[in-house]
Amino acid sequence: MASEVDPAGGGEGAKILKITGPLDEATTRSLRVGDVVKVDGVIWGLRDATLIRMFDEGVLPPVDLSGALLLHTAPSVRIGADGSFEPISVGTTTSMRMDRFSEGCVGQLGARAIIGKGGLSRQSGESLAAAGAVYLSPVGGAASPMTLQIEAIEEAYYLDLMPECLWKFRVSDFGPLFVTMDTVGNSNYEKVAAIASANLSQAYRMLDI
Repeated sequence: MASEVDPAGGGEGAKILKITGPLDEATTRSLRVGDVVKVDGVIWGLRDATLIRMFDEGVLPPVDLSGALLLHTAPSVRIGADGSFEPISVGTTTSMRMDRFSEGCVGQLGARAIIGKGGLSRQSGESLAAAGAVYLSPVGGAASPMTLQIEAIEEAYYLDLMPECLWKFRVSDFGPLFVTMDTVGNSNYEKVAAIASANLSQAYRMLDI
């Protein structure tokens, strides 16, 4: 479910939608490119090694990821004497490296959002649209505030893959996150690429190349 709130220090008319993980399909299908969200609840962190184990090696995840928000990350953590985890730095990593797993994440596992940087391919965008899932992007270089927005690391699975484990983060006001790929096929990355291509063509014409 999404609710609209006023961001602290936001400009005139600025709004941020508050969403709670895990997400339902109605919430993600209501989001559009350009919307800004903050997240309460649970976010799952993972990266290449965990995805390879799940999909290439065929190992079913140890938890139900239906409705999950998946964060592409390999966090820096401190492990306590009691086995607990303290987040030191939790940032996003480049999603395109894990692009081939996107369909499985949203289509097979039932995840509702992927959080990362750099975007995903058009094929993954089609998988997001079909499954009713979105791609969310934080502000660049925002690892420090994101880390402070993690209230606790509640669980970690596949510890042999450290730090590319499957992490269960309890978060509050996590974000802001920008909706950059939505459920109706809109993509900020394709829009930017088109603008860049047009600008490049114009630059070549000015140089008479």
